[in-house]
Amino acid sequence: MFPNEHLERASRALTLAKNAGIRIATAETVTAGLVSACLTSVSGASQVFERGFVLYHDSAKATGLGVPEAIAKEHGAVSGPITKGLAEGALRHSTAGVAVAVTGYAGPGGGNDTNPVGTVFVAAACSDRATIVERHVFSGDRDAVRIAGVGAALGVLIKQLST
Repeated sequence: MFPNEHLERASRALTLAKNAGIRIATAETVTAGLVSACLTSVSGASQVFERGFVLYHDSAKATGLGVPEAIAKEHGAVSGPITKGLAEGALRHSTAGVAVAVTGYAGPGGGNDTNPVGTVFVAAACSDRATIVERHVFSGDRDAVRIAGVGAALGVLIKQLST
């Protein structure tokens, strides 16, 4: 179902979290649970993966997991600050030690001049480190952007767990 590269990243993230003695949570909008599905495609994930939150409607993206509505009004529902807030909110609403969040515009509609279709933000929050936020712009159709978003989310999760 997922490219081997993604499954290898998922396995690496799970191993890093297990070695750190922490669990993983996800907060997903554009990927609608695909990051969680990729992580749980790896045998033994139940020892480390705690829970996933899917926030798909604009109002859920903008204010889910305790993100202040003012952030969405200022930056938009697909933005670095929202994605950071979702990752940090997933930590607060779970007992996980690390959380990864992803928002984006998969198309064919959505997007704007600043963040066109294909823009994906990912963030990884850890209870004892600064939250990492990244912006990516992927090409391809809706499915290609969503799968690329899964890879980016796993990448930032590994980066957070490796610091």
